[in-house]
Amino acid sequence: MTGRAASPIAPSPAFDPALTHAALGQRAEAFALRVVDECASTNAELVAHPPADDGRIHVLVAERQTAGRGRRGRQWQSWPGGSLTFSTLWRFAPGSPVPAGLSLAAGLALARTLEKLGVQGVQLKWPNDVLVHGEKLAGILVELVPGRGRTPAAVIGIGVNLKLPADAHIPDQPGVTDLATHCSPLPDRATLLGLLLAELHDLFALYASAGFAALRNAWQKRNAFADLPVRISGEGSELTGLCVGVDEDGALLIRGEAGLSRILSGEVSLRVAS
Repeated sequence: MTGRAASPIAPSPAFDPALTHAALGQRAEAFALRVVDECASTNAELVAHPPADDGRIHVLVAERQTAGRGRRGRQWQSWPGGSLTFSTLWRFAPGSPVPAGLSLAAGLALARTLEKLGVQGVQLKWPNDVLVHGEKLAGILVELVPGRGRTPAAVIGIGVNLKLPADAHIPDQPGVTDLATHCSPLPDRATLLGLLLAELHDLFALYASAGFAALRNAWQKRNAFADLPVRISGEGSELTGLCVGVDEDGALLIRGEAGLSRILSGEVSLRVAS
């Protein structure tokens, strides 16, 4: 599929970390920010080479990813100046609810950030997409950092379409949008990152202490498929039914002919049933 046409992208100003720190305010001391011109995948980099635990939340921003990854092995498309692509390494205290509901919590943080910028019609698609009026604006990829006996840690990658080029080609995505279409003026990338990291910081603090249950109602209010007939496919099976929402563990709830089913794996496809 071809993405929605947009005006050509003007040369983007260099990423200014000072704007991110300003948007973070007092939270800036909690983060360690690194910006690179190019890398294969910010997620892959942090998973393969996690920084030493210095008590801070490490953030890697790439102006361009040559092999950005999405869920189910898909490639994440990005454009210099037209996207915000970054990953963060979050460490949680032993016993914290990782990874149940983590991608949903991250999606909620992004949704709240967009709403504070005045974006209308923000929706969340289980387990990791952020939509605006049914079109995909951003995606999230959560990966656990391997290793026994360590503090639980997860790498959370986020990609946001800021301004799509006119020739953007996005396979398997019939409905795609960008922030420029829904937000004027368009915030600077570095400022947007700071606003989003601040929201993540606050929501993840609540998540770490109370689990996804504390965020469930807020996620439900933005559920893109609430009370709609849906089809779940993948992993050799297919399920149709009514989308009830999510439970306190972040599992998707589908009410079908056989009763209520819980979908835990994110390696499936969720679509509105025809």
